[in-house]
Amino acid sequence: MRNFHRPERSEVYSQNGMIATSHPLAAKVGINAFSKGGNAIDAAISAALMLVLCEPQSTGLYGDAFAIFKTEKSDKIFGLNGSGKSPSGIDSSLLINAGHTKMPVNNVHSITLPGAIALFDELATKFGKLGLSELCSEPIKYAEEGVVVSPRVSFDWHQSYENFSSKTKEYYLINGKVPKPGDIFRAPGQAEVFRKIASEGAKGFYQSEITEDFVDSLKKLGGLHNLEDFKNVDVEYVNPLSLSLKDGSELFELPPNGQGITALMMRKLMEVCNLNRFSEGSFERVHLEAEIAKLAYSARNKYIGDPHFCEINHELFLDDVFLEKLANEISMDKLIEPQTTKSLIEKSKDTVLVTAADKQGNSISLIFSIFDPFGSCLCSERFGLIFHNRGAGFVLEKDHPNELKPNKRPFHTIIPAILKEKNGSIMPFGVMGGQYQANGHARVLSNILDYQMDLQQALNFQRSFYFNGYLSLEEGYGTDVEANLSKIGHKIDRPKKPIGGAQLVKYDSSGFLIGASDPRKDGCALGF
Repeated sequence: MRNFHRPERSEVYSQNGMIATSHPLAAKVGINAFSKGGNAIDAAISAALMLVLCEPQSTGLYGDAFAIFKTEKSDKIFGLNGSGKSPSGIDSSLLINAGHTKMPVNNVHSITLPGAIALFDELATKFGKLGLSELCSEPIKYAEEGVVVSPRVSFDWHQSYENFSSKTKEYYLINGKVPKPGDIFRAPGQAEVFRKIASEGAKGFYQSEITEDFVDSLKKLGGLHNLEDFKNVDVEYVNPLSLSLKDGSELFELPPNGQGITALMMRKLMEVCNLNRFSEGSFERVHLEAEIAKLAYSARNKYIGDPHFCEINHELFLDDVFLEKLANEISMDKLIEPQTTKSLIEKSKDTVLVTAADKQGNSISLIFSIFDPFGSCLCSERFGLIFHNRGAGFVLEKDHPNELKPNKRPFHTIIPAILKEKNGSIMPFGVMGGQYQANGHARVLSNILDYQMDLQQALNFQRSFYFNGYLSLEEGYGTDVEANLSKIGHKIDRPKKPIGGAQLVKYDSSGFLIGASDPRKDGCALGF
């Protein structure tokens, strides 16, 4: 139990349903779905659609989504991959010949097809109770009437608006200025898109005048997208990967083209290295986690791509002998050098996340993204939908598993997860924050399993993240921790933004529900 003298959040408890999101209005819309007779699947979809308006910097209808979920009818854990593919007319040679050495970010060639609406349609039709038409009703209303801009959303808006195209400025600035907290953001063009989805489902998004707006707009920007590309968008059922943990629980993550297997690898290395022998706020824990991330992310970068284009050896990431060898290379008083990391492996950005559960046994972690803040910062001309830039996740290296090729899914950072406990409790969860997400899954689980924090404490606790040569430390870590890490050799970065965000809900086997929401965002957990 937390110390109630401290000004922190408590976990939220309820009996019938629970949802956690990064914006309170989206959480409320999810609760409304419960009150209309919907289940956790309905609540998650409705909240995700609402976040398109509440957090336009983080997600949008022209985005990708993944879901991992359990239904009341079965103990099986399902996985859905709603990531779009590259256009049929593009490949790495085209960009290399144009002088690119890596994938451009705010560029039409980073815009892949959007898979989220196909996923929402599949979920609502097969596993929900209310139907996509009902789930679009409140987003339609708020798109027309407007949403009050919240503090964190305004902060993020100010970080990104300079990259907006002239057309994007028309739709996403208010009288030429970045919205400030309290301003009303309206999107009447998106209300029309929601209406089309409500009446025709995914077909209304991928085979209609909305699609024509996409293709016309993208072609004007120099894109190679065509109507047939959009018509061929589909959602794929995938078998989640799982890892049995020391406490008897089982962690489920989605397979590549995402980085869920990286989270599994990190968690298993934490157990191999006995991370919990160090106190939760110590520099030793930060250092060990950083070295584990260095190893796991090196494996990720070398091997992960679209499994339809390359064979991915899942066993390598979780092989006991291999992980023991990696763990033996970690020292507590010096760093693994990047070239050493590479040889060891060779031997052997913004997002929203919704979690929901109900007493009937439905539970879901749903993650929905346009990749970078405001995606490509380019938008469709007629309806004003931001184009995501998920194609920036490709590489231009020939024969790499993640090389840009036609009709191929890029490597994805966004990953939802479920923890199934030994006693039957189910905890859908996820962490936002681009590259951090795999590390974030491992860190949040470590807080809960290694340090016995409750769900909200596990999200509140300060974070660190090693990536690309720098170790980022949130303000929760003091100068003493920073000094000790610097002595070992870490290059310390103190980021302006907090690291990531997270949402958790849990169906406890005793019959009640618990929710927690990351204070780094504006959101909350609400019970029904």
